[in-house]
Amino acid sequence: MLRTLLIKDYALIENIQVEFGKGLNIITGETGAGKSILIDALGLLLGERASTEVVRKGSEKSIIEGIFDIEGNKKVQSLLTDNEIEFNDELIVRREVSLKGTNRCFLNDTPVTLNLIKEIGDLLVDLHGQHEHQSLLKVETHIEMLDEVANHFENIESYQTKFSKLNNLLRELKELLKKENEIKEKKDLYEFQIKEIDEISPDPDEDIKLENELKILENSEKLLKSASEIYGSIYENEDSILDRFSEIKNKLNELSKIDQSFLEKVNESESIIAILNDVSTFVRTYKDRIDLDPESVEKSRFRLGSINLLKKKYGGSLKSVIEHRGKIGKEFELAKNFSGKISELNREIESTRKECGILAKKISANRKLVSKKVKKEVEESLKNLGIADSNFEVRIENQSPDSPEENYIIVDNKNFRCDPNGYDKIEFFISTNIGEDTKPLVKVASGGEVSRIMLALKSILAKSDKLPILIFDEIDTGVSGRIAQKVGHALKSLASFHQIIAITHLPQIAGLSDYHFAVEKRKMGDRVVSFIRMLKNEERVNEVAKLISGEKITEAALNGAKELMNLN
Repeated sequence: MLRTLLIKDYALIENIQVEFGKGLNIITGETGAGKSILIDALGLLLGERASTEVVRKGSEKSIIEGIFDIEGNKKVQSLLTDNEIEFNDELIVRREVSLKGTNRCFLNDTPVTLNLIKEIGDLLVDLHGQHEHQSLLKVETHIEMLDEVANHFENIESYQTKFSKLNNLLRELKELLKKENEIKEKKDLYEFQIKEIDEISPDPDEDIKLENELKILENSEKLLKSASEIYGSIYENEDSILDRFSEIKNKLNELSKIDQSFLEKVNESESIIAILNDVSTFVRTYKDRIDLDPESVEKSRFRLGSINLLKKKYGGSLKSVIEHRGKIGKEFELAKNFSGKISELNREIESTRKECGILAKKISANRKLVSKKVKKEVEESLKNLGIADSNFEVRIENQSPDSPEENYIIVDNKNFRCDPNGYDKIEFFISTNIGEDTKPLVKVASGGEVSRIMLALKSILAKSDKLPILIFDEIDTGVSGRIAQKVGHALKSLASFHQIIAITHLPQIAGLSDYHFAVEKRKMGDRVVSFIRMLKNEERVNEVAKLISGEKITEAALNGAKELMNLN
């Protein structure tokens, strides 16, 4: 829902702030008062291109800001999250257009691109008038509208999962075929490298272990001599450290019997003796394990040299050698069985094309069934809305691929172009006069007709439509009397599911408003300024009466206004 619209220094508008409400918001005013300027400003806020001409004379820049309630709008929240923009249940969208030509965009005070503003706008608002946000004039939205009526999104999701798998398989096949010659050319090289690495077959971190072992082996004589001397000094020699310290401990023990303050030192000397015993045991075991075998040294040196050569050739570390072996091993196996892998992939692609086809056919059948309902209900609704002789058609077509390289799915053993929505191409066609052939809606309908066609479609889609805000600028073009009342009731009904903002000059529509705003043009000094204000109860009656009788409000017009507003 659009809660607040702020417009500053835009065309004839100096500074206005409008607080819109839920339901049907009606805007009225005399021709030239500035109603269309409001819609233009809203279009700018939703991502339309800006011109410096919109900046009010005497000002440096125009500012348009909208505060939207986005509670529960998961698509908007997901888009904000993807772009690292903080969000809560309120979204502030702001555009600034400067005379200098700079165009700044903000979402929750975070600078963003115009494209992101437009993406957000497309998820929030459908603006009906001569604006880009008129989604009915975008052929790609027609399939989305039909699917909303069909409400078969679980089937579409299943198809899209399978379609994604198909694309991944095709990508894998393309990459393999691209690498075919390269892999075959390198087959002999890979075979040589695999043999060279496998002859050594190094273990992870083996080079570090060998370096440590060699350091010990190359110093074995020195280690043996030093270890023997240490063991002799601590334990084996006459007058060894252990013997002498045992005597010291015995003397400390005798002294402790005279003075107990020596007891602590007795305990400490026992700990020292235990440590000396532990060290002597370790040194004895170590020296007994020392091998003075020159052959072992040469063997370790040779293996370390071989490993270092592999490291030098394949990346500089043993880790890179092992990783390279794994990579070329896969490439070599692929090269040996390339045709087999290609055949396997092609079989899986063929199977997935058929699986996609089964799901897409089910979706297509449902669309064709629903399209009959949409045709009937749109034509009935348009008749009520003043387009009596309409012929509305939902055209569903399927096309064969132009070449084998183009992506396709298989339906009943036939190949069809496809995309994430299936294999249907859907476009709305219409004729609004009897005897005319139907033509693409995007090319033939006038602004007022498009708004009424959209109103008819939205009435069918009301409960499932995902766009929370609908804005109608020209919905009453060429409409009056009984038809105008039906248009008003259609808008009122639609306002149960969406926030509606509509500009009108018809009392039959204005009288049904939940909130009524009047746009006025005033002369201030030598300038003309547009204002907008929300009307209170009595003012609403007068404004509707003015739409009935003109500037001079008669008693009959007042009574007529009250009747339209159900106030009698």
